[in-house]
This record gives sequence, C-alpha cells and structure tokens, in this order.
Amino acid sequence: MLQSAPNISVNGYLSADKAQRGRIIQGAVVMDIPGGYHVNSNRPLEKFLVATQLSIEAPQGVRVGPVAYPRARLQNFQFAKEKLSVYEGRAILRFNVTVPANFNSGSLELKAKLRYQSCSDSLCFPPQTREVKLEVPVAGATESVKRVNTQFFGRGQVK
Repeated sequence: MLQSAPNISVNGYLSADKAQRGRIIQGAVVMDIPGGYHVNSNRPLEKFLVATQLSIEAPQGVRVGPVAYPRARLQNFQFAKEKLSVYEGRAILRFNVTVPANFNSGSLELKAKLRYQSCSDSLCFPPQTREVKLEVPVAGATESVKRVNTQFFGRGQVK
C-alpha cells in the first residue's frame, strides 16, 4: 500500500491583537504533525535531507527578526543508519516583527512561507511549501494591545 504524505496543519499566530508602531510583536508559525510522522529539522544531519525553512515577507520598512526554530529530537529510523534531527508533534517557529514608528497604514500583511519535508518511519515524501498570511492591525504606540495566543508565546513580556 502506498503511503500518502501526512496532513500537517500549518497556521500563523501573533502574540497580540494589534501591532504597535515603534514596537515589536511576536509571530509564530505552528506545525501540527500527525503521530507516526516527522519533518526534518531546520538543521538536518544529512546533506540529502531537506531542512525546514521559514521565510517571512513583510511590507517595506517592517523588520522581521531571525526565526527561532524549536529544539529538534534525535531519532533513529529504519531508512537511516544515523540518527536524524526531526520535529514531531507540534513544532512552533517564532519570530519578532518590528513595526516602524512612522508606519502609515492601519494594518500590515505578513506572508510566511514554510518549506519542509515530511517522512514516516520508513519513507520521505516530496518537499512541500505552505504559505500562511497573517493580517496585523496596526495601532499607535500608546494604544493598548491585548496579549493573545499565549499557548504559543508564553505569558511573559514580549521581548
């Protein structure tokens, strides 16, 4: 029986309901990987494996910091002699977005592109690229914002 690639859900989240001008808001892309499957980490140990890569497109002037990838697991699989560096279950990839103080629009759109290769314990599937759009309302620096999606960002202060 031919296995088909797993249905990995890929969703984007923000740490607050609005981005403040001149401040940082955190973003995250969350992968939910079904049991029995994994994706290669952002630093696979073998050259032939496709790394998980997240790139973020933002409007002019908006700065996106480097992506913080989750810690990978080192796992043994039937098809590899060496352990592989993989993500299983839920993988949360976080990044900071800095909105310039002079940003003149009332909202901004981030386009996250996630490239990954999923595998079962016996074979790997062709790499996929998934796109997630994040619409962010933009508020003034003094307007209050509400923290949201704390399950992905924790309850601490936004750095």
